[in-house]
Amino acid sequence: MTTPRRRLARTLSSVEMARAYTTCALLSVFGSYAIGAFTSAATRNTIIAALSVIGIGILWVRRDELSPLRVAPSTLLAFLAWTLASTVWSTASTATLKSWAALAGYAVIAIVVGHIRDTLQTVRALGDALRILLAASLIAEIMSGILLDMPFPFLGIQGRLATGGPIQGLFGTRNMLGLIAVIAIITFVVEWRSQSLSAAVAIPSVVVAGTLALFSASPTVLVLAAVVGVASVALVMVRQAPPARRGPLQWTIGAVVLAALIAAAVFHQRIIAVLDAGSDFNTRVDLWTTLLGYVQQRPAQGWGWFGLWNDDLYPFNSINYFTNDHHGSALNAFFDTLLQVGGGGLLLFCLLGGVALVRSWLVASVRRSVVYAWAPLVLVTLAVDSVFESFTLVGAGWFLLVLCALRAGQSRSWRENIDAVQTSSTPLPDR
Repeated sequence: MTTPRRRLARTLSSVEMARAYTTCALLSVFGSYAIGAFTSAATRNTIIAALSVIGIGILWVRRDELSPLRVAPSTLLAFLAWTLASTVWSTASTATLKSWAALAGYAVIAIVVGHIRDTLQTVRALGDALRILLAASLIAEIMSGILLDMPFPFLGIQGRLATGGPIQGLFGTRNMLGLIAVIAIITFVVEWRSQSLSAAVAIPSVVVAGTLALFSASPTVLVLAAVVGVASVALVMVRQAPPARRGPLQWTIGAVVLAALIAAAVFHQRIIAVLDAGSDFNTRVDLWTTLLGYVQQRPAQGWGWFGLWNDDLYPFNSINYFTNDHHGSALNAFFDTLLQVGGGGLLLFCLLGGVALVRSWLVASVRRSVVYAWAPLVLVTLAVDSVFESFTLVGAGWFLLVLCALRAGQSRSWRENIDAVQTSSTPLPDR
């Protein structure tokens, strides 16, 4: 006779549960703003907490399939440990602990999805979730801006579609909509090129995402699109090059990227003028200048992890006072990390993203399937967007960073050699 405990274990370890969990997780993570707007922040947090608990249960019943060394990237664990340690020196320990719980919750969900779904299954599930959310965003904007001609204040939708934008859909801000639209385009194209999606579905999906990106009127969208386009061309060149030429070509691309970064720093004023983003950039410069004054007071450890800013807490209320604004973040993931968890936290954050990008890029360079291009292109998108926003530190952005880091670690990691010794086998060759 089957006991309830065994039935639960069988359910949690089933393929159907893996598929359902992934779908619910992606819709909840990427639709978190809409969930909070339609219900409450408490409901959203409860959903994330429930998904985390269920996810831990799934990993537990599948523990025989997992290697303890490869459950999560070491850089991720180090960053989570550092942010948790910041509770000790935080200006508001309770708020820091709550913010860390949210950070860990999204990380757990990403780890679970990364272990129960392979790369292609993850990309397909993400594509389906983004199609639903982008279509719902377009419908909401059409209802607000054209059919009803009235704003939807609870969603923050101003009804500006008929006048050319900016719009934000179900994602809270126009910059977040722009980021999600770019990630969606990457996902849809990878689905199409991997032959898991027909052109009849892929092309309209790309058109909808591109339209929303255009109407978002986000100055970061042009930069993201340009950088992702260049990265895609570079990756195609590397993938098509003979194995003997890949190494020199990789170094050449690295040198070009370094030169481009230096040029962007030197000619940043001209670039800003071309993008017509002068006012936005000036706002950021004023904010960063003020922020660095507080960083100097605690350069190593920061003021404690809070994720999004709370205007009732120091030093965020003080920064907003002196900038005469109501910023909800540092508008830069790197400055935000430096402010909250200091130089140590920033180093770990950069290692997490940098190691993941290098690993995933190298994997995509040698693997035949185009689906392996998804992770490095998403990581490039997150890295560039982190210069303009702090989305990578919370919610969907953080989820994607952890998921891509896990994918990169599964395919190319020092743990493969340890596992190979323990199992008296050799790591699988690149395919």
